[in-house]
Amino acid sequence: MYMHMFSSIINHRIPFLQINPKFIISNFYKMSSSAATIIAEYAKSGKSSCKKCSEKIDSKSLRLGLKFKDPRGFDNTKWHHLNCFFALDSDVSVSGVDSIEGFQELTGSDQDKLKQMVSEADQVPTKREADDETESDRGVLKKLKTDEDKKIVQEKKNVTNEKIIVEYAKSGRSSCKKCSEKIESKSLRLGFSSWDPRGFENTKWHHLDCFFPLDADLVSADSIEGFSELKISDQEKLKSLLSDGGQFSKEISGTHDEVIGSEIVFEVGDVKDNYKGATLQPKWKAFQTIIYLERDDGLHDSKKIAAFDFDGCLAKTSVQRVGASAWSLMYASIPKKLQSLYNDGYKLVIFTNESNIERWKNKRQVAVDSKIGRLDSFIKLVKVPIQVYIACGVSKGQEQDPFRKPQPGMWRIMEQQFNSGIPVDMDQSFYVGDAAGRKDDHSEADKKFAENIGLKFYLPEEYFET
Repeated sequence: MYMHMFSSIINHRIPFLQINPKFIISNFYKMSSSAATIIAEYAKSGKSSCKKCSEKIDSKSLRLGLKFKDPRGFDNTKWHHLNCFFALDSDVSVSGVDSIEGFQELTGSDQDKLKQMVSEADQVPTKREADDETESDRGVLKKLKTDEDKKIVQEKKNVTNEKIIVEYAKSGRSSCKKCSEKIESKSLRLGFSSWDPRGFENTKWHHLDCFFPLDADLVSADSIEGFSELKISDQEKLKSLLSDGGQFSKEISGTHDEVIGSEIVFEVGDVKDNYKGATLQPKWKAFQTIIYLERDDGLHDSKKIAAFDFDGCLAKTSVQRVGASAWSLMYASIPKKLQSLYNDGYKLVIFTNESNIERWKNKRQVAVDSKIGRLDSFIKLVKVPIQVYIACGVSKGQEQDPFRKPQPGMWRIMEQQFNSGIPVDMDQSFYVGDAAGRKDDHSEADKKFAENIGLKFYLPEEYFET
């Protein structure tokens, strides 16, 4: 009974507010209408993370995954620890171990363990069978077998730091975590917000019609943070949506901006050997407001992308110092880490902002030589081929340069034009950056860049010091 994957996200009723936000967001994944496949295997490395608890899955440990066809045309697998998989809060079922892909390749002891867990899961009531539960607990407690289990979960609910936020979008840069379309500036948006253990608040924003439908009995409008600051008409609209069980029409929400992932128009004739008069080094090219190193010697395109910021992540730099040699390695482990990723089949990519190239009109050549010189020196030091994109544009007010982080333009052009047409495996790919919106960070551009693309995000210290 543990492997039926819901076919319509919009019709799926989501009990929330006290539930782990990762569970809520997981129900918004864009899955194909066909049933997902359960896969069992031993983790090939220690780089994957569990989609329920977010902890790393140890190399060679048994993991279970839900594989489904991504709308972009490739298989996508969400991996879990064994125990986390059987604790998922979703209407999926396992018809038997024979339906699990890879089961026959497991050791005898692991096969027996999996058989036992499938057998036990079959005895747990589904959400529809749990008629003895109250309306407010339905869904959260749907798979619990004893009163003690229910007590434990209730205690967890009481200490969760999750909250729901409503506000008018401050800009047009955020994207909806369900439909991936931009959220129009000043339009009403709703978000699931929780405190990230790495030291910053994490909010997943949605259009109103993407946020609903929901189990409206579980939340009141007054309990939503920011509700009292809305216009009276929007307060009434939100109350009405909740009282109607979240039934919402596209006509209410209006139109949305162009999809973030839309293709960038790329013409070979627009590629130049200079950037606004500044000559580029060999192998470096310019397109619109980016400078890029497309094909470093030995680089191989891949479905697995390991992406990094440069300044403050891979290299220590200073705005007061200029020159190709004015940098140092951020962490001693970086060369070995990058070489290991390359050997594991990853393509290494650097996405970095450098507004000085645009601003220093009278010294643009100096700014270009300084930035490219540092990157060339870094690649030579770590001894591994890397693809590089430099966003030179400057965003002004509501006018946003499409390539400057947190905008996803650099990623999109890499994905669409410079990866040999290979679809990116988002589950295995990731981005590392230092601008996460923490107290001493200069911005949250890196964290938002990863969110806008849908990549796993790591801080440099947690990635390179572990």
